[in-house]
Amino acid sequence: QVQLVESGGGLVQAGGSLRLSCAAAGRTLSWLTMGWFRQAPGKEREFVAAIGWVGGSTSYADSMKGRFTISRDNAKRSVYLQMNSLKPEDTAVYYCAGSTSYSTSSLEETYSYWGQGTQVTVSS
Repeated sequence: QVQLVESGGGLVQAGGSLRLSCAAAGRTLSWLTMGWFRQAPGKEREFVAAIGWVGGSTSYADSMKGRFTISRDNAKRSVYLQMNSLKPEDTAVYYCAGSTSYSTSSLEETYSYWGQGTQVTVSS
């Protein structure tokens, strides 16, 4: 079993940056593809980014490309999401997720493990 705990959320002004962290407990996450999703108020949860087992492959939602960067440190059992040039529309609860699939999928159903989420609020 894997438990995922996100941190690093908060309130930031538009144009600012935040770095989210996701720490794994229970088992190493080195064998998992890791992803970030987000859910804004009144909207469905959407894919943000994913990173493969060894960190060599990544994928991003189009609206995040160039602004967000996903990375991982298997030794620290952690995955990160660096978010730059934040916009008010980035306001959402951000979730970390783990998948046993090799591919960096954007599909929620691919991911078996989920954290509780961390709130990111971007003010205009």
